[in-house]
Amino acid sequence: MKPLYPWLSPVWQQWKDNLDQKRFSNATLVCAPNGLGVGELVDKACSALMCQNYESEPCGFCHSCELMSSGSHPDFHKVSPEKEGKAITVDQIRTCNRLAQESSQLGGFRVIVIEPAQAMNESAANALLKTLETPSSNCIFILVAPRASMLLPTIVSRCQQWVVATPTSQSVSAWLSEHTNKVVPTYAAHIHGNAPLTALSFIEDKGAELYSKVESQLLSVARNDWTQRIELSQLLATQDDECLSWVWYLLVDAQKYHFGLNEACFTPGAQALSELLSYDILYKQANSLRALQEQLRTHSGLNRELLLMNWLIELSGETCS
Repeated sequence: MKPLYPWLSPVWQQWKDNLDQKRFSNATLVCAPNGLGVGELVDKACSALMCQNYESEPCGFCHSCELMSSGSHPDFHKVSPEKEGKAITVDQIRTCNRLAQESSQLGGFRVIVIEPAQAMNESAANALLKTLETPSSNCIFILVAPRASMLLPTIVSRCQQWVVATPTSQSVSAWLSEHTNKVVPTYAAHIHGNAPLTALSFIEDKGAELYSKVESQLLSVARNDWTQRIELSQLLATQDDECLSWVWYLLVDAQKYHFGLNEACFTPGAQALSELLSYDILYKQANSLRALQEQLRTHSGLNRELLLMNWLIELSGETCS
């Protein structure tokens, strides 16, 4: 297997020690923001658990390792939503529960990965809880989620929890410089929560051009430019949630300028925005934007453009009657 990303190494080393000592938990929860490549960490652990020769590293040539490489191991199961954006259903978890009580076909562990674990609906989560309360000795559950708070506390309490720490902006910028031949904007890691893989996609996909356009139009909106307000609401309505997060980072950076803070990783237009809008408006609209993002994620079919237009009107200090 290829080497793990450097920010995954601390957790992997602890997992490796547990595997060597045969004390890997029957229920493990891995918490990591998107864009850290945590799937590779989980894949390596699963391959090690399945390997017939070694305890903490997949040998790569035994029958189990060959089956894992081909994606056809009968004792390895991955559970995810059947359609993107949908929930993991109770029927999917009931199938897992049945498998957890069966003997493994190759005589080793049976491993079940649930990712993203927060996609389980309430019935599915409750069904899983019953199995975690009475774990099988030869079955290992690995749950993956951005944060433990996104799962039922009762499920979290029955898992050994591991948190993959987000690297610093400086270390991400250094890593990006080594993995792309394109210019790395100083703010690229920052506006993606220091998630290296997300920032790399931003650079490779020429995201800086779109960011510059969004930032320029937002500054115009702060100057009460009605035309730019309409254009920006239309633009943001067609983009994914990541684009709204860029705006959120811009607002937060502008707040920091009001306190005399200035870091190299700040968004380019933050200082100008801080000169156009008061701290109170910036603070209020940053919180309002987070609430709007959650609303748009939770409820499909909403008029995104209208909601974003209302938010932009409030940003420039006006009210929508």
